[in-house]
Amino acid sequence: MIDHILPDTFFQKPTQELAKALLGCLLVKESPQGTASGYIVETEAYMGAMDRAAHSFGNKRTKRTEIMFSSAGHVYTFTMHTHTLVNVVSGPVGVPEAILIRAVEPVDGLALIASRRPVARAVDRTNGPGKLTQALNITRDDYGRLFTEPPLYLAQGFIPQHVSRGPRIGIENTGEARNYPWRYWVTDNPYVSKIRKRN
Repeated sequence: MIDHILPDTFFQKPTQELAKALLGCLLVKESPQGTASGYIVETEAYMGAMDRAAHSFGNKRTKRTEIMFSSAGHVYTFTMHTHTLVNVVSGPVGVPEAILIRAVEPVDGLALIASRRPVARAVDRTNGPGKLTQALNITRDDYGRLFTEPPLYLAQGFIPQHVSRGPRIGIENTGEARNYPWRYWVTDNPYVSKIRKRN
């Protein structure tokens, strides 16, 4: 698997294009307990300075958002409530854009994933941004890494036959930004967030 890590050049795309290109890619996390992975089936693009839903809206530069100003392919993790969320930094250096990974379809380490998220339905283990990080053991400590090298990396997966597009989720207090169709998902994939019919 490690031979198929995506190269730096994969991330050199406009943010919206990269958000779609990430669908089907394999998100891998190695840990002392073992390796767990999943195909990315849902993403959301955040367009930096002009996007009221982005942490970097207005080019806001803080300790938390600093990595967003780095080169594409860096890991941006943050905590929302009690959950860690993981993003792919995108855009040129100095342009603080990022893509939230919202859901994955488990591939490797299924028993490990089940032990980390012991819920009744397997689909509920990774069908949300906070769920997938718990299942794959992605933490705040992964902040600032590159997705091109272990222990957290992106590898070749599959190319979806159909991709849907619609408004992002959970950003109600962001004015008109809440309606921007910047969420992408693999059409009809069961691991996509439950709210997926707004396209």
